[in-house]
Amino acid sequence: MKELLEHIARALVDEPEQVEVRLLEGERVDTLELRVAPKDIGKVIGRQGRIVKAIRAVVSAAAAKEKKRVLVEVIS
Repeated sequence: MKELLEHIARALVDEPEQVEVRLLEGERVDTLELRVAPKDIGKVIGRQGRIVKAIRAVVSAAAAKEKKRVLVEVIS
């Protein structure tokens, strides 16, 4: 999941070298924290959150295939 999220985020932003994904494992749910350059946050979130919602859907579908639950959080 981590690599998938990194790949998607790097394709969206102007500064792909600043994309950082951290995995926090929990008992039931894993959390992926996505950090991007401050000027790229809008590109990752999108208008009314559409881009981040689509990213979450793709990552959740990939996680469901492995019978896991994953949350994606965008951190500034």
